[in-house]
Amino acid sequence: MLRILEIRDVLIIDRLDLSFQPGLNVLTGETGAGKSILLDALGFVLGWRGRADLVRSGADQGEVTAVFDLPQNHAARAVLKAAGLEPADELILRRTNSSDGRKSAYVNDRRASGEVLRDLSETLVELHGQHDDRGLLNPRGHRQLLDSFAALDLSGLRAAWRARADALRDLTAAESALAAIRAEEDFLRHAVAELNKLDPKAGEEAALDTQRRSMQGASRIREDIARAQQVLGQGADPALQDALRWLAGVSDKAEARLDAPLGALERAIAELAEAQSGVESCLDALDFDETALERLEERLFAIRALARKHGVLPDDLGPHADVLRARLDALDGGERGLIRLRQAASTAEADFTRRAEAMTQARRLAGVRLDSAMQGELAPLKMERAVFRTELAPQQPGPDGQDEVTFTVAPNPGAPAGPLNRIASGGELSRFLLALKVCLTGQTPGLTLIFDEIDRGVGGATADAVGRRLAHLSQDAQVLVVTHSPQVAALGAHHWRVEKRVENDMTLSTVVALTREARVEEIARMLAGDTITQAARDAARALLAGG
Repeated sequence: MLRILEIRDVLIIDRLDLSFQPGLNVLTGETGAGKSILLDALGFVLGWRGRADLVRSGADQGEVTAVFDLPQNHAARAVLKAAGLEPADELILRRTNSSDGRKSAYVNDRRASGEVLRDLSETLVELHGQHDDRGLLNPRGHRQLLDSFAALDLSGLRAAWRARADALRDLTAAESALAAIRAEEDFLRHAVAELNKLDPKAGEEAALDTQRRSMQGASRIREDIARAQQVLGQGADPALQDALRWLAGVSDKAEARLDAPLGALERAIAELAEAQSGVESCLDALDFDETALERLEERLFAIRALARKHGVLPDDLGPHADVLRARLDALDGGERGLIRLRQAASTAEADFTRRAEAMTQARRLAGVRLDSAMQGELAPLKMERAVFRTELAPQQPGPDGQDEVTFTVAPNPGAPAGPLNRIASGGELSRFLLALKVCLTGQTPGLTLIFDEIDRGVGGATADAVGRRLAHLSQDAQVLVVTHSPQVAALGAHHWRVEKRVENDMTLSTVVALTREARVEEIARMLAGDTITQAARDAARALLAGG
């Protein structure tokens, strides 16, 4: 409940302190007295978008303070906690506006942003008028209003929508990935078969290259080594043996002069035998099949060609083959994965559709209840022949279901029904909005409801009916009404008059709480105009007595 509103140096208000009460609070006054300024000031402290030039002429700063009582279960407490502010039984909002345009906001004396003020305002105050801008006239908000009226829980439906979206996203991603792999399926199968057949090993290319170079070198030197072997095997050794035998036969007669030649000759024969054996061993080692070199070169060149083909190093052919095999496995297993994902998407779609259809049915039933409640509210407002209908139409599915909700009216029998904001006249629209708000108020407890000249365009018994519905509404909520209707004003539990005065050539606006007799004068003025007659006073007393 709004308990206190303090205004300092705002527009044509220099200083104003208002203490509002529970029930129906009415504000009256002549046109131009400043009633709208009060709403501008309240909207400013609540963070609403509004006028930028709020500071009173000649003042350095304008300031508005609003004090609200917060019951324990009030929705504003959750907003405060989310903003890191400690909830209390009293909520004090203060906002300043300097002459250079700078704005500062405070919640319980702690700095806060305008966004926090606006979030709080959604739980504290609702403003309604003929040009309602807070949802009743906007068809986009009708579904939310109907859901609120029926206290529908959309959490399960929204979770199903998210699950559906996730399943479709996963399926689409898998299909795209599989399509990309399918585009290279022929290449993958051929490449994997080729790599599997060659089966290259890490380090194999270097080993083959070394072996090839060795074999190529052996081919070039083996011919010379073979000729040397042939020479060594043509008899050099028998000649030396003969020489050794001849010299050994006469050595004892040469007085030891042949001992050294004999020793050298024996060593030469042994070295020659060793040389011949070594050459034979070398020839054996260099002996290879020419076809073996061809096979080696064929494999070496195949490894190098495959490495160039795939743009990798020869030693990386094995890991590259593993990658290609994995992609091919993904292709082969991808269809099985798609089947699972399609099943998951189908299940999620079915779950969302089931919940959405159940929500549609719940909304249809809620619409019937709202239509009935509206008919009950329209009758006391002298619109018993008007027809209010909640229309549901299919729309693209979304997190809140698949329904478009529109409030339609037919003000008179036989008249075509149409959207609320297009069919009703000014006076009719006021009453439709009031009836709708009465039906919806029970779903949003703790709000201060402000009606800005919602009774414009009606008078007499109809105005009295409007006032009585406002009074009925105020039994469960604090209601503030800005009105020009004496019938409405007479039904208020608390009455303030907004008036202007001139001080030092400056026009100022103030608000005065009215006593019983002052209310008689004010309502008489509203009935008679500038010249208040005794008949007007009597009529005012009668209205107050009837209230």
